[in-house]
Amino acid sequence: MEKKPFVTKEKLEEIAAKYPTPFHLYDEKGIRENARRMNKAFSWNKGFREYFAVKATPNPVLMKLLKEEGCGVDCSSYTELMLSDACGFHGHDIMFSSNDTPPEDFRLAKQLGVIINLDDLTHVDFLNEVAGIPETICCRYNPGGVFKTANGIMDNPGDAKYGMTYDQMEEAYRKLMKLGAKRFGIHAFLASNTQTDEYYPELARILFQLAVRLRDETGADIRFVNLSGGVGIPYTPEGEPVDILKVGEGVRKAFEEVLVPAGMENVAIFTELGRFMLGPYGCLVTRAVHEKHTYKDYIGVDACAANLMRPAMYGAYHHITVMGKENAPCDHKYDVTGGLCENNDKFAIDRMLPKIDIGDLLVLHDTGAHGFSMGYNYNGKLRSAEILLKEDGSFELIRRAETPADYFATLDFLHLFG
Repeated sequence: MEKKPFVTKEKLEEIAAKYPTPFHLYDEKGIRENARRMNKAFSWNKGFREYFAVKATPNPVLMKLLKEEGCGVDCSSYTELMLSDACGFHGHDIMFSSNDTPPEDFRLAKQLGVIINLDDLTHVDFLNEVAGIPETICCRYNPGGVFKTANGIMDNPGDAKYGMTYDQMEEAYRKLMKLGAKRFGIHAFLASNTQTDEYYPELARILFQLAVRLRDETGADIRFVNLSGGVGIPYTPEGEPVDILKVGEGVRKAFEEVLVPAGMENVAIFTELGRFMLGPYGCLVTRAVHEKHTYKDYIGVDACAANLMRPAMYGAYHHITVMGKENAPCDHKYDVTGGLCENNDKFAIDRMLPKIDIGDLLVLHDTGAHGFSMGYNYNGKLRSAEILLKEDGSFELIRRAETPADYFATLDFLHLFG
C-alpha cells in the first residue's frame, strides 16, 4: 500500500510562500469524513459520543470542527479544560480524565460541570474535600495482568499507572453513592495504538461484564461505558487501517450479548480517540536545507524533534514523501536529521528515498495527533505554525509560528529585552 499526501506539491509551495516551513498541515475534508464514519459505526447506540482527546491536537479550530461533527472532548489538565470551555464545549460535552490530579484542576472541572473520571480510590475523598462530589461521575478500571486478543499480547495493564482494581471500583462506587453521586460511568484504557479490529470489542465485553457486576453488587445506576482511546493508525505503508465500521459492529455484538440480557440496554457508549480521529489527517512539512556525507549520507531539514518528537522519543516510524519525486526510484539511503544538539534528532535512519536536493519539500505523514502537541523549546527552538487545508482548497493559518518574543515572554519580569 502506498502512502500518498493529501496535498499537492504545487499547493504546498503556495502555502510555504506565505508561511515558511516547517509547519503542520491538517486536512479538513479527511477529518470530517473520518468523524462521520466514527458516528456511523456506533449509530446503533442512541447515547454514543466520541470525546476527542484534546491532548492529541489542542487546536481550537480543529476542536470546533469536530464539535460541528457532534464530538465532545476529553481533557486531562486545567488548561485543556479552559481551552475546551472557550471553544464552546460545556457541561457533559467534556470528560475530565486525569491522574495525580491537582486540587485546582478538580475544582475547575466541578465548576464547569464536566464528567469527572476518577483514576484512584483515594481521589474519592480528595475530590469530596476540594470540590464536592457531582451527581454524575466516572471511575477508571484496570484489570491488571496482560491484555490479550487473538492477535496476541496487546499491552500490559498491570504495569500501567492508570485505574483501579475491581475491589477498589466497588468501594469507590459505594462511597460515592453515600456522598451523593447518582449516575455512574466506567472507563478503561488497556492498550495503545492497536492495529486490530478486535481491540474495542474485546475491551467492551470486559467493561460490559464489569458494569453488570458492579450494578448487581452495589446497586449503582450505570449510565455509560467509556472505551477510551487505543484504536491506532498504520504509520507504515504496509499497515492496514482499522475498519471502524467492523469495530462498531463488534462492540454492538458484545453489547447485545452482555448488557441487553441484563436489562442495561440504555447504557451509552463513549469513545475517547485522538490518534484515530486526527493522526492521518495531519503532516509535518519541512524543507531540505543541508546535505552531509561522512560515514553516512545525511539530509538536514528545517524541522527538528522539537516539531515532532515521536521518532526521537519512541523510535517511531513516520513515512516520508519527497514532493515531486513520488515516482522516482528510492535508491538513496539517508538519515533525515534536524538541527538539535541531540544525536537522536532523526526523522529517519537508513531510509531508502529518492535523491533529495536542497530545497526539496518533504512531507512527514501521520502527524495529526501527538505531533505539534508534544513540541518543546529545547535549544531555543520555536514551535511551528499550524495550517488548515480547507475543503474548498484554500488554506487558513490556525496557529502562528512562535517568535523569539514568545520564547522570552515568561522572563518579562526581568526586563532584559526592552
